[in-house]
Amino acid sequence: MPTQTIEILSPEELRRTVTRLASEVIERAGDVSKLVLLGIYTRGVPLAKLLGRQIEMLEQESVAVGAIDITFYRDDLDQIGVRTPAKTEISCDLSGKIVVLVDDVIFSGRTIRAALNAVNEYGRPQVIQLLVLVDRGHRELPICPDFTGKQLPTSRDEQVKVYLQDFDGRDAVELIKVF
Repeated sequence: MPTQTIEILSPEELRRTVTRLASEVIERAGDVSKLVLLGIYTRGVPLAKLLGRQIEMLEQESVAVGAIDITFYRDDLDQIGVRTPAKTEISCDLSGKIVVLVDDVIFSGRTIRAALNAVNEYGRPQVIQLLVLVDRGHRELPICPDFTGKQLPTSRDEQVKVYLQDFDGRDAVELIKVF
């Protein structure tokens, strides 16, 4: 099938978007010492690390950054089978913390539902917020991001690809149309 790729965010636009998101998280959190950024595998993890570095640069204070693997919390495990062992990396008890789940793209909301279930295994946060780089719509569950880098209405046939320097060797967000 033929495809068309359209650049949605250039490297510079992606950098500005991450800076804006970091500022929004700082403003809403108030106390960054209680903040924990949890990236959802796969690209939510390098995005959370990037946001953590940006917050540290802006606030001159380190921020806890971890990774959460939602594989065993998915509602379609019977269809996809287990792919990898759990790779969750959370270095602190989440009780009383301001947890920001970080993902690259939100689509149906099912990944976030699984992440919320997984977070409960690591304590009872004061609050859980959601940050996504791209919201492409098509929600199947009542889940809405607290922080959004870019709203991008898409058709179900289109794909959104996020590329991050730490993971892919380049920064970009692209929309892929299939004809």
